[in-house]
Amino acid sequence: MVENLRTVAILQARMGSSRLPGKVLLDIAGQPMLARVVNRVRRARLLDGMVVATTKDASDDPLAAYCLEHDIACMRGSQFDVLDRFHRAASQQKADIVVRITADCPVIDPLLIDEALMDFKDSRVDFAANRLPPPYARTYPIGLDIEICTFKALSRAWQEASQPYQREHVMPYLYEEVQLEVKTPTRSIGISRNGFKVLQLNHVPDYGSLRWTVDTAADLEFIRAVHARFEGRDDFSWLEMLALVQSNPDLPHLNDEVSAKSLHEVDERGNS
Repeated sequence: MVENLRTVAILQARMGSSRLPGKVLLDIAGQPMLARVVNRVRRARLLDGMVVATTKDASDDPLAAYCLEHDIACMRGSQFDVLDRFHRAASQQKADIVVRITADCPVIDPLLIDEALMDFKDSRVDFAANRLPPPYARTYPIGLDIEICTFKALSRAWQEASQPYQREHVMPYLYEEVQLEVKTPTRSIGISRNGFKVLQLNHVPDYGSLRWTVDTAADLEFIRAVHARFEGRDDFSWLEMLALVQSNPDLPHLNDEVSAKSLHEVDERGNS
């Protein structure tokens, strides 16, 4: 039965961010950003395990040391072939279902993870996400990103994906050129170019223009300001945060000029 399959969250993390180096260990209200993400993900009730997937590069030694010190499972793999890193982490964890979370999302909502997993299981798809890159519409704030796939689908992508962006961004091979058919206002299902059944989760109303991730110094300033308003709590929901942002119109403008990276943008060091 699907309900008995082992479900593991893999947190993608590294110190070598091009826009904000070392960001995953930068302080947010007294704790490193990684701790904020880990604490939130651990509250998701439908997860059976969680592991941080970082690189073997020496720059990530402090990150691995932090995980060891705080009893956080950590797997180290390729710096640029992140798909291979994920596949190895999922294999080690004996995962049947893989949930991809990035460590620059310190306000990820565990309830949203659980809801996405329930929809994934009910739909019996190969891949599900609450956002897809353009031309598909994003309706959840940037920073609440959740991607879910079966280990079988991940393994096929690992074997077949050949383009650098497909390896670095982990799951594009699963959802590229998907022809989505709207089933309800909040769920779209379709088949991708490579034959995977894909579910996109949408929210009504549309909040896709909000930016709650940490990729730049301006993003970090915004997230720190949010945590200050919550007095250091990290158990607030995304809807509580939405209410805070809507009632404090000065907050979103702290990082409203930051642009998101393109799906096809890759770290050129991996091609050198």
